[in-house]
Amino acid sequence: MPTDRRHAHGVSDAPDAPATAAAPDAVAARPSKTRLKQQAHDLQDLGEALTHLPEERLDALPLDERLRDALHEWHRTRSHEGRRRQLQYIGRLMRQADVEPLREAVAAAQLGRARDALALHRAERWRSDLLASDDAATRWLDAHPGADAQRLRSLVRNARKDAAQEPDARNGRAYRELFQFIRAEEGATP
Repeated sequence: MPTDRRHAHGVSDAPDAPATAAAPDAVAARPSKTRLKQQAHDLQDLGEALTHLPEERLDALPLDERLRDALHEWHRTRSHEGRRRQLQYIGRLMRQADVEPLREAVAAAQLGRARDALALHRAERWRSDLLASDDAATRWLDAHPGADAQRLRSLVRNARKDAAQEPDARNGRAYRELFQFIRAEEGATP
């Protein structure tokens, strides 16, 4: 008969093992809490980017009805705290959504804005060059063979006259017209 009580009741000296031991591979495959939080923040950021898309683009996206309603509700909400909470809700709904088409739509919208900004900068650069030297008009006409050379030279001449005046006497109309001409020709060039 055993003299130790633990052995008498069938208790061993080995440390207690959990009843449901997880396999080491399953634990390693599960993402960490930090990674899960980062994914949640990424989805919330994507949801915020969706709120900045125009209504027409949102309507064309394959969105769940609840997510679409949440995005429309964000636009109707005026308070900062209400919008913050609505963004959290949108982020929660994004967990069930197929995010790849949504990421592509946001990227396409951002790329479009970047292209527009580049086109504006290019037009401003052309306008500055055209006002600075006569050689720029030749370069412009070489780059844009279909452009109206007479109209271009007239606009440049008027903008230079306006720039030569006293600051109080300038109206800036010729300067704007030259810019609009450049933008229109840049848009027409393939």
